[in-house]
Amino acid sequence: MGLDELSERIGHRFERPELLDHALAHRSWCAEHGGAASNERLEFLGDAVLGWAIADIAFHRFADVGEGRLTDLRKSVVNGHALAEAANDIGLGPFIKLGKGEAAADGATKPTILSDAFEAVLGAVYLDGGVNAAFALVERHVATRLAYATDAVQTLDYKTELQERCARNARAAPVYTLSSTGPDHAKVFTATVTVDDEEIGSGAGRSKKAAEQVAAEVACRTLN
Repeated sequence: MGLDELSERIGHRFERPELLDHALAHRSWCAEHGGAASNERLEFLGDAVLGWAIADIAFHRFADVGEGRLTDLRKSVVNGHALAEAANDIGLGPFIKLGKGEAAADGATKPTILSDAFEAVLGAVYLDGGVNAAFALVERHVATRLAYATDAVQTLDYKTELQERCARNARAAPVYTLSSTGPDHAKVFTATVTVDDEEIGSGAGRSKKAAEQVAAEVACRTLN
């Protein structure tokens, strides 16, 4: 396996393949090769690029969601576990250059090493291809998890709160309308909620329940 194959998996053809090679250099490998520079600086850069890209995507994709929920959504995909999954999706592990001890300890499967390497690769893509290339990488391999994340950040039952609020104010019960997009294995649902024939909230999620919860949260803020 070579860098050309990895480039295909990443979805970016490098003008400077040495950047990708550098992104794969774990500090344990560098310690055994004359103190060569590790991928840690690229990891630092990639972390910053990732945070910006996910914030931008979440802001525009969930246009009616408040700051608190946006923060929860960002945290749900910008963390070691989620990034290790993204690295595994690419098949990054076998390409990471590890020292003998780390390699013997199956370092290529450790979430911390995988997530750090993914951020370093993102940093390399940013330097090689610029903002658009880095943003596209995040969209392909990280942002796809945002729809699933909406299920994991439900901390309040907004549907119940909305229903009770309508009852207290002598308004009709909320009515939800659902639509969906995407293939069966990656469907995204959109819910719209109306009260007294007035649309007061909408939201998207990986399941019908999640989409309705987001719509209900927006509706609660609208009524506020």
